[in-house]
Amino acid sequence: MADTEKGTAPAALVWKKERRAPRRQAPSVERIVQAAIVIADSEGLSALSMRRVAADLDSGTASLYRYVDSRDELLDLMIDDIHGEGGPPPLSGDWRTDLTGVARDVRATLLRHPWLGSELTGRPALGANSLRRYDIALTAAAALTPDITLATGVVDTVMAYVFGAVTQELAELQAQRRSGLTEDEWRAGVGPYLREVIESGRYPQFARRVVEAEDAAPEEQFEFGLACVLDGVAARVRGTSVT
Repeated sequence: MADTEKGTAPAALVWKKERRAPRRQAPSVERIVQAAIVIADSEGLSALSMRRVAADLDSGTASLYRYVDSRDELLDLMIDDIHGEGGPPPLSGDWRTDLTGVARDVRATLLRHPWLGSELTGRPALGANSLRRYDIALTAAAALTPDITLATGVVDTVMAYVFGAVTQELAELQAQRRSGLTEDEWRAGVGPYLREVIESGRYPQFARRVVEAEDAAPEEQFEFGLACVLDGVAARVRGTSVT
């Protein structure tokens, strides 16, 4: 019962705790968090457990529970630690430049930590580093509109695009690892089938896309989509402010 009650405690309480100083030779909270991030980055969240972290630190599992109450609490600490990496992007005062920098920074973070996206879309990140990052994004959007509701909508829209674009990018990388084929090798394998599809004449626009369209690199695709999103939110905000 005690474990269940801990698991349902509000996540915000994680940030209000006073952390114990580690006993002699016991791993610190910082070491526990770093070890957990290494596991999640290399093997995915399914491999992450308090027992596994303890084993990697050559420590007893019970020792970890003296400093971190649960796996969920550990995840909150991991997320905030990652949001403290490298420092937030500087602000110039130009909303478009600054939101572009925020979006690129989030993309880079999600690509470094492929497990992170699903955690951020499923729960609010309330640690000091996470809140600082969000505050910077809102500050960037506030240069476009002083309406905090609109600014929040702008940030949420931009982040939704970033998460969707990175999810697609990570899916391609996962497919390559799973199949052992690069994208070019996969295309060579499906080439004969695609030729049949094109020659059938049933899908004329798809055929044009295969034959005529240029394939952009992931960075180019991301930048094009981001520019479209920023154009759209700017038009929406300006239209809203006029009416």
